[in-house]
Amino acid sequence: MAENGTGDRQHVFDMPKVELHVHLDGAMRVKTIFEVAKQRGIALPLKNVEELQCLCTLQEPSCLTDFLSKFSLFMPVIAGDRKAIKRIAYEFVEDKAKEGVAYVEVRYSPHLLANSNVDPMPWNQEAGDVTPDDVVQLVNEGLREGEKVFKIKARSILCCMRHQPNWSMGVVELCKKYRSDGVVAIDLAGDESLTCETPVHQKAYEEAVRSGIHRTVHACEVGPPSVVKEAVEVFKAERIGHGYRTLEDPVYYRKLLDMNMHFEMCPISSRITGACCADFKKSAIIKFKQDNANLSLNTDDPVILNNTVNDDYAVAQKFMGFTVDDFKKLNINAAKSSFLPEKEKEDLLNQLYKAYGMMVNTAL
Repeated sequence: MAENGTGDRQHVFDMPKVELHVHLDGAMRVKTIFEVAKQRGIALPLKNVEELQCLCTLQEPSCLTDFLSKFSLFMPVIAGDRKAIKRIAYEFVEDKAKEGVAYVEVRYSPHLLANSNVDPMPWNQEAGDVTPDDVVQLVNEGLREGEKVFKIKARSILCCMRHQPNWSMGVVELCKKYRSDGVVAIDLAGDESLTCETPVHQKAYEEAVRSGIHRTVHACEVGPPSVVKEAVEVFKAERIGHGYRTLEDPVYYRKLLDMNMHFEMCPISSRITGACCADFKKSAIIKFKQDNANLSLNTDDPVILNNTVNDDYAVAQKFMGFTVDDFKKLNINAAKSSFLPEKEKEDLLNQLYKAYGMMVNTAL
């Protein structure tokens, strides 16, 4: 296996999986980016797909800021293009089906894929006619069509961005509008090292609570424990994206364990962003596992990491001591912590119990 875990493409858990933390705008195919750029006449500083893959991929541990900077390479190619936006959603479902994922919650910022009714305009685009609302409709269509063809279930989470608090109320309104059309939650994403206007994001999350919109927050990926405390106490997060540095506050960490808080963890990503130790054998994820935390394993941003969910499972097995029984348990926990309606959640759990040869237990 390569140092970043993606060398041999090992499949250590060939059973249905649940993935809760993956970004659509970080999971598009490099081949698609290259083809859309040619179709739109967008010049890229390379000759072929292989060179683009090298340009997009981070191979060695860096920092979250460098990691996020990669998006500026490919997002301008897809943003504002209706056909491309729907295409990446459809292809995403196909890719996850090939990885053995039975249910996935994919997240993205509608504003970062729009070129109309968005201020400031992302990626230095020229104004067009694709609004954030249009983006959500297009993604919904792509996911829905992919579900029918590839026979897995896909739902979406809409992201507020830490550095753009003026978008957040629009995001929660889109969550409300499309809650019966595949959108299951709201997220707060972006660079934790940046100072953000918490009260504006807080207002959006308060509206989400009032409206019964599920909530997750990126926290303690690289930020201090105070960020996860804010996520839980202020934003009323039901799940935490990453959460590694929660360990630096043992008292609050224990409180979250007692709450059965779900941690969406990403082994390969956490190494490359510098969120966890560069040595997989010393990853913070091991401590969460040892403490019987409620967690899932996820890919985060495959276009930058060149990983599949199977690569992350292989890393967890080879370096972190995860067993097949651990994988079964964490997927059951992921299903229980998903943002599906209760009946659909029960159906998903029964699907997993059957596939894992476990006694059916519908108690959530």
